[in-house]
Amino acid sequence: MRSWRIWWQTLVFSTQYNPPQFVEVLMLLLGILLLFLWTLTDQWPYLVLCLSYVVGSSTSMLIREALIPSPHLQLTQALAILLLMLSVYTLIDLVF
Repeated sequence: MRSWRIWWQTLVFSTQYNPPQFVEVLMLLLGILLLFLWTLTDQWPYLVLCLSYVVGSSTSMLIREALIPSPHLQLTQALAILLLMLSVYTLIDLVF
């Protein structure tokens, strides 16, 4: 029970300390969940929703880093650009 309480307090603290980063992580986790559902069902709406979450989260990361630089600036920007490139490539491959 104590471990659940520590986990809950950590979650509450992270949402209060840096809300935009929490929303970005939540969007990426939802994207991963939808990608897993897409692999199980092979229905394209799951993939499109997954890609929209990834694009939104990556764009939010780039905008946040442009406004308020962090110590991990290069890593965050590289990850965001990589996710955007993979999402655009997958969307192009899905359409054509």
